[in-house]
Amino acid sequence: MFKKILSLITLALVALVVWGAWDQITAAASCIFGGHCIEGGEFTINLFIVFLLIPEQLFMYYCAGKIFFAYMAGKQKINGKGQETKKISTWELARISFELNFVNHAIPSGGVSGLGYITWRLKNYGATAGQVSFMYILRYLITILANQTQTIFAIIFLLVTSSVPSNAYWMIWLVGAMSVGIIVAIAILIAIVSSHKMIRWTAKELTAFVNWIVKTITFGKKKQVLNLEKVNKYFMDLHDDFLTAKKDKKLLVKPIIWGFLYNFLEIATYEIVALSLGHGEIFPQIMVAEALGSLIGAVLPTPGGVGGYEGSMITVMCILGTNLAVASTVVIVTRVIVLLNTIISGYGFYQNAISKIGKDDKKKVFEASKES
Repeated sequence: MFKKILSLITLALVALVVWGAWDQITAAASCIFGGHCIEGGEFTINLFIVFLLIPEQLFMYYCAGKIFFAYMAGKQKINGKGQETKKISTWELARISFELNFVNHAIPSGGVSGLGYITWRLKNYGATAGQVSFMYILRYLITILANQTQTIFAIIFLLVTSSVPSNAYWMIWLVGAMSVGIIVAIAILIAIVSSHKMIRWTAKELTAFVNWIVKTITFGKKKQVLNLEKVNKYFMDLHDDFLTAKKDKKLLVKPIIWGFLYNFLEIATYEIVALSLGHGEIFPQIMVAEALGSLIGAVLPTPGGVGGYEGSMITVMCILGTNLAVASTVVIVTRVIVLLNTIISGYGFYQNAISKIGKDDKKKVFEASKES
């Protein structure tokens, strides 16, 4: 019964994602198969180039999985003891990444839903809840850092080659300031996690702040939702894992390489579609626009950030000089292909994994994030 209920809930969420993106799906289909592209553009799409997305996406999700397992394998090699990490095939790495991406798309929660799922999923490969939690945050930090670093390089390229319209410098400086701000925020976060005193203070203040918010909203009916002892333990586990990584920096080399490669391939997805339309020259504009789009998409409550992600990307690309029809077609066709790939592949792999749940694992799919 549990499996059936979980499957029905998941199917309902998939339907919600498709419904929310239906206009984009039909527009992309009309463009690919009918030649009537978005915003009045008339393009001939090279389907052979579009089909390159299949191996590109597989390798991209393989890279995403390697961020996790490169750290796990490195830590086990250095320690030479403790819980062993099972070997995992290339296909299984890509498959788990597809599942994780599907969960994060279907259940918009800023990545919290994905943390709960991946904690449950990776326990079968020898990873503890604490390890997965650290790796999950590490993955986010690495990919965000990669995204913002590559964005800064794209901005420098546009400035050096004088490719920025005279009325668009404000957008360049806005996105550039955002990228620098995010990198500084990551540096501050690292400083907090590395300091025993600061992380305990953060745990205390965060617990007090959240409980105060809840108490205010409920007019004093609910005084506490976070337990300081549990929050402090969670933060200290992160602190200990960080110190382990800091002690031997080789642990982070491979995850960082895989993270930068994953992020590049994610942006390259748009470039492949642009090449299929004969507009491969807009890659720097895509990189700058994707930085803002991914940020907006991450904070929106819509499944997969549908709407805000595409709108912000198209706006930035147009401000930076890309034709509206070209920008709209590249962004929407790419997003629809990725979305359908996430739903079809991710949902299938997810259902297969869920079907293997035993009695002892039923609640862990949802409770794993709490345990971490």
